[in-house]
Amino acid sequence: MNQPGAPAGNDHTGTGKKVTMYRNGSIYTAADPFATAMVVDGDTVAWVGSEQAATSIADSSMDIIDLRGALLAPGFVDSHAHLTETGLALSGLQLGAVRSARELLDAVASSGGTGTILGHGWDETLWDDPTLPTLEELERASGGRQVYLSRIDVHSALVSASLAAAANLNGLDGWAGTAQAVRAAHTAARLTARQFPEAQRRAYQEQALKEASANGYVALAEMSAPHICGPEDLRLAASWNGQPGSPEVLPYWGELATSEEHARSILAGLGTEVRGLAGDLNMDGSIGSRTAALVNDYSDAPGERGNLYLTVDDAAKHIAATSLLGIQAGFHVIGDAGLAAVLDAMDVAAAEVGEQRIRAAGHRLEHVEMADQAAIDRLAKYSVTVSVQPGFDSAWGAAGGLYSQRLGGRSQSMNPFASFYASGVPIAFGSDSPVTPLRPWSSVRACLEHSNPEQRISARAAFLGHTRAGWRATKHRNPLMGQLVPGAPASFAVWEVEELMVQVADSRVQSWSTDPRARTPLLPALDTGTDPRCLQTVREGQELFAHEALRV
Repeated sequence: MNQPGAPAGNDHTGTGKKVTMYRNGSIYTAADPFATAMVVDGDTVAWVGSEQAATSIADSSMDIIDLRGALLAPGFVDSHAHLTETGLALSGLQLGAVRSARELLDAVASSGGTGTILGHGWDETLWDDPTLPTLEELERASGGRQVYLSRIDVHSALVSASLAAAANLNGLDGWAGTAQAVRAAHTAARLTARQFPEAQRRAYQEQALKEASANGYVALAEMSAPHICGPEDLRLAASWNGQPGSPEVLPYWGELATSEEHARSILAGLGTEVRGLAGDLNMDGSIGSRTAALVNDYSDAPGERGNLYLTVDDAAKHIAATSLLGIQAGFHVIGDAGLAAVLDAMDVAAAEVGEQRIRAAGHRLEHVEMADQAAIDRLAKYSVTVSVQPGFDSAWGAAGGLYSQRLGGRSQSMNPFASFYASGVPIAFGSDSPVTPLRPWSSVRACLEHSNPEQRISARAAFLGHTRAGWRATKHRNPLMGQLVPGAPASFAVWEVEELMVQVADSRVQSWSTDPRARTPLLPALDTGTDPRCLQTVREGQELFAHEALRV
């Protein structure tokens, strides 16, 4: 028998399709919760069932892959990612572990190569002394090279004097002559730092896609926007769909439309199809950079309430225009004042084009970290999908963490996953990579271990939110996407697991769900402290990744 991930051989059927049987493992499928085998015919799941049945149907026309107890499950979908930025973060200075301005400057000084020094991941809330380096210190450390170091949330950055001059930051909103650039100044600095050749852009995106494949992702929603990149970056991201061996890229473009005609014009000028005018169309900013729009002051910065980048009228025109076209609109929104503005815009747009058109368009909002029950009810009214990041709570939700520092007692109400589910708000999960890494099982675990016990959800709900719901959030036409049932696309990942079990937030449900009579498909135990290891990733029958250990 072949190892998982080994070359599957030639077509033996005469149909032009390769037939492969996976057996002797655990198949996560609604068709049979006890399935141990699956047959893939070309790009489609042809059959799932028991080991006994697999023995009876296996023949010499099939390539047989022995799972050796591994889990085969639907591939992950990241509902919010940035390919070029992820590649930049993977190849640039890794600043997540620095704990002082001195350590950051040492990292800059020790960087090799030529050209702009790029880095990502610093977080001054983890430093004993949160004082940031100065423009002059960064200039000396870099030896005069331009420096762009994005904060962990990528809503502000540290820049050198030479980059500040090249980007003409003087006079821009968000520039006070210090090393940190926010708002418009950050946009200008980022776009200047991202001026690199096409071959380099391609290399960054390829690195991101390989990272995704190696972690079981079969698709990623690419959230491009004019303040992040140009249309050429979006076109390159979309072009990977025409190449074998890559996860599917689900492209969005976050540009504001003022009318139906303007929306058509934007779409026509992109040079590639997109899923919607949605994603990182910013209503506000981030908690970490204090640019998320709040109803009340930041706890650690009296008088500051963040920023609204769009008016209610701006957002309403955009929602109305896209609804008339029947395509998705969406906004990046984090703070409670930002969310209130978006919801008010929904009301205004509904009064103009009708509630039914709003609901039918399947609009989506990214992040939605601060939402009370009244806001959640309004989201449900308009069938708005929320695309959220469990890694945010894992990174910042603990006692004394970023949320607590910035928001005080409000930190307990952040990222209300269980409330979204209970109210019928469609929910999909992502990483916002490079803000949090492409580690899907860690993201599922974050749902199980939410810092607020009342907002924890089961592993099954979290897994569905990371797989099937990711396709639905893009309004994908195939209802079988994200499932392993006969007739569904063969998009899946194989995982080496220590133990399989049912994990839920309520112990009463736990005892019933683990009973075989409940017929609940099993998922990896996530309380072991380690993530399952990806052995193979397959998208529509094409292998994207195979672990080197399985090639022997």
